[in-house]
Amino acid sequence: MANEPIYYQTIPPRMIAKYATVAVVVMVVLSLLTTTFYQVNTDEKGVVQRFGKFVRVEDAGLCLKIPMGIETVKKIPVTRVFIEEFGFRTLKAGIESKFRTKGYESESLMLCGDLSVADVSWSVKYKIAKPKDYIFNVRNPQKIIRDAAESVMRSAIGDSSVDEVLSERRSEINNEAKENMQRILDSYGTGVIVEVTLQEVTPPSAVKSAFNEVNIAQQDKERLKKEAEKEYNTVVFKADGQAKQMKQQAQAYAVERVNEASGDANRFTQIWQEYSQSKDVTRRRLYLE
Repeated sequence: MANEPIYYQTIPPRMIAKYATVAVVVMVVLSLLTTTFYQVNTDEKGVVQRFGKFVRVEDAGLCLKIPMGIETVKKIPVTRVFIEEFGFRTLKAGIESKFRTKGYESESLMLCGDLSVADVSWSVKYKIAKPKDYIFNVRNPQKIIRDAAESVMRSAIGDSSVDEVLSERRSEINNEAKENMQRILDSYGTGVIVEVTLQEVTPPSAVKSAFNEVNIAQQDKERLKKEAEKEYNTVVFKADGQAKQMKQQAQAYAVERVNEASGDANRFTQIWQEYSQSKDVTRRRLYLE
C-alpha cells in the first residue's frame, strides 16, 4: 500500500495580519480600560498625579484618569487610625493584650523637672486629614510624627516633678503634648491630626523598690494628716458646741434673773403705792403676810 501524500493547509498572510491586529486592539482596549477606571473605597481618598504633579483628590466611588501612566493615583486611608508606640510595643492586641517593654528604654526613660528619672510609655494615634499635604509636604511622615512626639513628651515631663507625672498632671501632660505636637505637625504641613495618651508612668526598675517605700511613707503621712485633721475637727466642733450651749444657758439665766428682779421691783412699787394711799391698812396686811 503506497503512502498517501500529506497536505498542510496554510493560513494566508493577510488573515494572520488581521487576527494579530484584532488581538492588539483588544489588548490596547483592555489596557485602556484597566488604566482608566479605578475604584476608591469608602475609607479612602484618591490623590491623582499627572506626570508626578498633583492634579486633584477623588472621593470614594468609581473614578476615571488618563490612562497609559499619564495619570497615576495613590489611595490614602483617611479613616484609618494609625498608632505609634513609645517605650513599648504591642505583641498581641485584644481583651488580654500583651506588650513588650524590654529594649525600648531609650524611648521611655525621661528626666523630670525635679531631676528624678521616670519610665514613661505612651502612644500617639493619628489620622490623615489632608491626603495631598501628607503625600507632598513631607518625605517621611512617620519619622516626623515620632520625632515630634518624643520631643514634646520629653519637654512636658521635664517641666513636671515625678509626683506630678505619676498622678497630679497626667491629664495636663496629655493635653499639653497633644497641642504642642499638633502645632509642630501643622507647621510642617503633614495633614494629620493626633491624640496623645500616657500609657504608664513608673520609676526605673533599679530604684523601684526604694521609690515604692518613699511612696508608702508619703501615703502614711497623708493618712495620719487626715486622721489628725478629722480628730481636730471633731474636738473643735464638740468644744464649740459646748461653748455655745454654755453661752445660751448663761443668757437664759441672765434673762431669768432680770425678769425676777423686774417682777420684784414691780411688786415693791405696787406695795409702795398702796402704802402711800393707806398706810395703816397696808402696814397691817404686810404684817399678816
